[in-house]
Amino acid sequence: MGFSRLFRSRWAALFWSAGIVWTAYDVANDAPEPAATNATSGNTVEQSTDAAGAAFNADDLAILANAAG
Repeated sequence: MGFSRLFRSRWAALFWSAGIVWTAYDVANDAPEPAATNATSGNTVEQSTDAAGAAFNADDLAILANAAG
């Protein structure tokens, strides 16, 4: 069924969109729950890391920003 034919009927479009919403709900519902062992306390401060996993701080970013001009 082509999209132009689908949207000629209000009911067909309604059922089609309900299927899209249902699919999105099912996909989002299957997301894994966060494990309780991975939870951090509110007092813990994580060190910022880049994509490679190396730690950096705000001074490193300031140096980079000044070097770029």
